[in-house]
Amino acid sequence: MNWPTFFTRLGSAIVFSAIMMTGLLWNEWAFLALIGLILVLCLREYFKLIQLIDAELYVPSWLPALVQLGSVFMLLLTAPALRDMNLLPAMLFLPILILLATTLSKKTAMQAGMQSLGGMLYILLPMLLLVQLRAAHLSIPLALVLMIWMNDTMAYIVGSFIGKTPFSPISPKKTWEGTAGGAILTIAGAAIWGYYSPNYNMVDWMALAMCAAVAGTAGDLLESKLKRMANIKDSGTMMPGHGGALDRFDSLLVATPFAYAYAYLFMMA
Repeated sequence: MNWPTFFTRLGSAIVFSAIMMTGLLWNEWAFLALIGLILVLCLREYFKLIQLIDAELYVPSWLPALVQLGSVFMLLLTAPALRDMNLLPAMLFLPILILLATTLSKKTAMQAGMQSLGGMLYILLPMLLLVQLRAAHLSIPLALVLMIWMNDTMAYIVGSFIGKTPFSPISPKKTWEGTAGGAILTIAGAAIWGYYSPNYNMVDWMALAMCAAVAGTAGDLLESKLKRMANIKDSGTMMPGHGGALDRFDSLLVATPFAYAYAYLFMMA
């Protein structure tokens, strides 16, 4: 074993977990700050990816800053003090501004504008939905994050011991055995959580675990595909030994909309 690498990965994982738990558990403002940090870091790496994927894509120097600042502004509109106000019209301002600015600029950058809207759909929307889940109950986003971590960990462990059948050419290290084992153990863990949880019922937590396992795995494959297209190993260097923000939150970005849809229909009514 490469001990320096192991301790580097362990140290960054401990710091990462401490920051995540502080943001998730402290209060709503800490949660909003955590989501804002994730949002900015992921958008920054997203622009890096799309420029590596398409070297001929013209991205104005001001566009990434506009998208990041505008996205943070939209996130602030979900702050506790503004929660009872109808701010949907204000949230439509940024996409329209991006389309106008990129299309009407001296050197048209409409394609980059569309890519920016894709990034907002991929990254900003899940972050906004996480804030809504936090407003419904602290336990929902907390459980979703823990379920994703458990699914990733169990899939790795099971795959290491009995994994033989490749899951997808996009991610050769994943196996069907590991993926299935991670999902089963995560759902079983959610059932135990639901049995003792005073909030909601066992079926609800198992359904969220299914979102974390299935949609989370799809999110991991999506980001792996983007990195393959960009011909890079990691999306960034945020966590030494672990990669960038998109590497850490790829599963959460895709799992959150599915979890929100279930929670909205059956847990927030």
